[in-house]
Amino acid sequence: MARSDPKVVAITGAARGIGLATAKAFAARGASVAIGDLDLDLAKESAATVAGAAIALPLDVTAPDSFAAFLADAEAELGPVDILVNNAGVMLTGDFLDEQRTTTDKMIAINLGGVITGAQLAAKTFVKRGSGHIVNVASMAGAAGFPGVATYCGTKFGVVGFTLALREELAPIGIRVSAVLPGIVHTELSAGLQLPAVVEKFGSVEPDDIAHAVVHAVQRNKALTYAPGRLGRVLRASNAIPERPRRALHRWMHTDRLYLNVDQATRDAYHARANTTPP
Repeated sequence: MARSDPKVVAITGAARGIGLATAKAFAARGASVAIGDLDLDLAKESAATVAGAAIALPLDVTAPDSFAAFLADAEAELGPVDILVNNAGVMLTGDFLDEQRTTTDKMIAINLGGVITGAQLAAKTFVKRGSGHIVNVASMAGAAGFPGVATYCGTKFGVVGFTLALREELAPIGIRVSAVLPGIVHTELSAGLQLPAVVEKFGSVEPDDIAHAVVHAVQRNKALTYAPGRLGRVLRASNAIPERPRRALHRWMHTDRLYLNVDQATRDAYHARANTTPP
């Protein structure tokens, strides 16, 4: 981290996957971490695996009162929060024409609404000290559109735009804002995706890789961090290609139906768990 003194880091959706890996990465650098999650029992189990000061707290990112209580309780137990990592997210895949309104609302509420709520609550405390860092975990789907995840892409594009705008707005008062854009991460979120060999080789990463990217974003105060960086460069180059040849390229690489050619039973199991939680 940029300073040698320990920081207090609050992380949403941190009972598993990227969030837990990020908690461990910050704890390894001397930070105290607050693990927020809807599944408090799992959060407590996860906090016990963190080598350092870690607490588990209940959190529903779609409920402003719950988010405010999470940040207040983290401060009461660990001290003033220096960094908020907005990590909680859900990816419900499938044909857009078949998407239920409840599915649409859930992704918007968690992936975008939760980020906005958390950023505002954290910024209101950071402004009193004239410092603080908000890191929003977006996605490469916030830089390019993919069939089968239209609404998910929309939420992540929103997170990227929100991050860039808020970064400019809050910079004059000493508050930093960054986004990390992961590729395909080997977590429950991507379970069941049948990745073409080229995507598996160049575009997939582990939760620890994203945790490192989050820490790096804080250390360097980077606006956008792509992980893996090589995939970010490929996506930016692809976006510069005219539409017709770009579509042909995706067909040739078998990435045009990346989120539609899936192990449906595995995706259904993930969707079932995700849909048992609010909102």
